[in-house]
Amino acid sequence: MAQVIIAEQVDIEVSADRGGSGEGEASSMGAFVARPAVAGDYPVVLIGSELWGVTDDVRAIARRVAELGYVAIAPNLYHRAGPATATGMPQNDVNRQRGFAFIERLTRDEVESDLRAAVSYARTHAGNAAKTGMLGFSLGGHVTYFAATRLGLAAAAIYFPGWLTEAGTALSRPEPLLASTTDIAEHGTRVRLFFAEEDHIIDAHQREQIAEALVSAGVRHEMSVYPGAQHAFFFPGPASYDKEAAEDSWRLVEELFAAELH
Repeated sequence: MAQVIIAEQVDIEVSADRGGSGEGEASSMGAFVARPAVAGDYPVVLIGSELWGVTDDVRAIARRVAELGYVAIAPNLYHRAGPATATGMPQNDVNRQRGFAFIERLTRDEVESDLRAAVSYARTHAGNAAKTGMLGFSLGGHVTYFAATRLGLAAAAIYFPGWLTEAGTALSRPEPLLASTTDIAEHGTRVRLFFAEEDHIIDAHQREQIAEALVSAGVRHEMSVYPGAQHAFFFPGPASYDKEAAEDSWRLVEELFAAELH
């Protein structure tokens, strides 16, 4: 039975420095939090948004995760670009370009501080549960891979993550994130990746590179490639939505979190 949940928008103070030690310039970051209504010991699950930011789709995922018995938090990683980023963006060409400009501002140390601040806030509702997982889509999948290299996640569910093999974002410089895969292994994180066979961003060669890096580093991982699916197959609405792939992948996410976060 799904948990009865509480969902709310919150503001979290973060610093600009690595690890949130308080030595950098403070900034207020909005985040959407969903959690079981009854107090208890609930692991934390970070939610990584697509290029469009913390949209209604992302908030719906946070609620869905909370219904499974987790404290879900979706931080607005664009917050340093101003308050207009707080509610996400409609999917159109203009906002796609805005999104690309925003992601160029996402430095490694600031994103790490943001994610750690989000986890710290979520833990105020987590009881004695100590483990943290993350779930991310597209850009959020890219961020989740990055988080797995630094945060000591117990589990990472990563959907169609672009730019892992190339320097396509500020997070992937000075070297692509794939170069940090050994850090995931050191944390013992279990990784579950979901790809689309017909992805126009992540081709078969890139998938092979990702698989080779994970195997070489000794990361506990599984990969699923959905035949005929396109990039962004998970969320209903766009033409890329693939109901079968979305439902099967979600089943695997549930299994991953149940196995690794409790």
